[in-house]
Amino acid sequence: MRRKILSFALLFVMLISLGPKNVYADEITGNVIISLGANLTEERKEAILKEFDAPEDAEIIYTTNAEEHEYLGGVIPKEKIGTNAISSVMITYTKKGSGLNVQTSDKITYITKEYYTNALITAGVEDADIKITSPVPASGTAALTGILKAHEISTGEVIDEDVKKVANEEMVTTAELGEEIGVEEATELINKIKQEIADKNPQTEEEVRNIIINVINNLNINVSDELIDKLVNLFNKMKDLDINWSEVSNQIEKFAKKAKDYLSSEEGQSFLQKVKIFFNKLIDWIGSLFK
Repeated sequence: MRRKILSFALLFVMLISLGPKNVYADEITGNVIISLGANLTEERKEAILKEFDAPEDAEIIYTTNAEEHEYLGGVIPKEKIGTNAISSVMITYTKKGSGLNVQTSDKITYITKEYYTNALITAGVEDADIKITSPVPASGTAALTGILKAHEISTGEVIDEDVKKVANEEMVTTAELGEEIGVEEATELINKIKQEIADKNPQTEEEVRNIIINVINNLNINVSDELIDKLVNLFNKMKDLDINWSEVSNQIEKFAKKAKDYLSSEEGQSFLQKVKIFFNKLIDWIGSLFK
């Protein structure tokens, strides 16, 4: 009898130790956490919370400039990171399987929502609505640090330090790529490379380079040798990290489906019609200059 009780107790402990992650994921659905730049004035803090329409019970944390330098140092020049932490983010956790929905304000001038999404997928963040803003125009490079810090605090999941650094490097490299070939093309290229990495599981730097060059050729785009080397360096680091490549591929497909569904929706079609009208007017205006 005593042995049965002991066996039951051990089984109970094992179930508890194995189960919390999924249960906790369900428990945080609907939770809101906000990371504010540590150098914001009280007035700017209030303005950002108002812009976020933050709930009163939202957890608030602060991200420092030192933390920004920790993950961006060596990726971008120190002077570009600056000395003040002002970029801020709000994360609202959504139900499992809903995917990532990232929104950036017009104050974020360099990093797009697509670049954030890709970097977050690499870091293993999923199923959340994320808003990013700044009180004044800012590149937005530091916001990822705040998101990852807030995610760790909310979920209790520790993100490997090397994964954080490579996610930041991915964000910056993709932004540089976007300046050279365009946002959509850069996003598609990074996603295709990730899917090929997940599928082929390269073991050497040469195999990584071959994958990247093949994807570039298949997409029929021109990428400078300098950026190809940066991509090889980035994904060569990634392949050796504890990244769930199968889940990364799943999240990319989910993100692509959400984008496709939006463009097929009434709201998406309305947006496309507005874009069409704008360009028609622009063409008419240009034509009128030559009459």
